[in-house]
Amino acid sequence: MEHEFKHLERRRDSNYKQLFVKGVRIRAEVLYRETLGEEARTPEELAHDFDLPVEAVREAIEYCERYPEVLREDFEREEANLRAYEKIHPPLLPPGFKLPA
Repeated sequence: MEHEFKHLERRRDSNYKQLFVKGVRIRAEVLYRETLGEEARTPEELAHDFDLPVEAVREAIEYCERYPEVLREDFEREEANLRAYEKIHPPLLPPGFKLPA
């Protein structure tokens, strides 16, 4: 899959399956999510703010739209890891604080 993309690559030192922008530690999904919702930003705005070629931003968006299952797998793995961590390390609370029932 990586050979299809000029500006994206897999990070061997990462637990994420999704691709990153080459040469920087920015996941494709980080850029893609910025283009969604009420405060959506354009690829040109993101390219400027992240100091990236606009083609890299567009390629990240295309990748995320083409492979949503990869993003979903990463999200589900992160959520499972967080739940496991919270079982071992419950949140710190002030003395006398009670969680709502």
